[in-house]
Amino acid sequence: MALKQGRLTMGLIRRLKRHSAMERAMLGISLRDQIRNVEIRRRTRVTDIAKRIAKLKWQWAGHIIRRNDGHWGPMVLEWQPRTS
Repeated sequence: MALKQGRLTMGLIRRLKRHSAMERAMLGISLRDQIRNVEIRRRTRVTDIAKRIAKLKWQWAGHIIRRNDGHWGPMVLEWQPRTS
């Protein structure tokens, strides 16, 4: 499981690096210019991909919680262990 999780993380890191490179290319900026990502996003008016991914993840979690068609998501979240 850890290997799969590491692969998913590395894929996300690669995607974030490509996204940042695309934004720098749009502005004609190199890494040597040492301009912060916040400034680059302000100039390009492109939303931060990491924030977008986090927002989508929370939206998906909310979707799973609201399901009531017998799936495990809500049952697991609302489960209370029996105490003796």
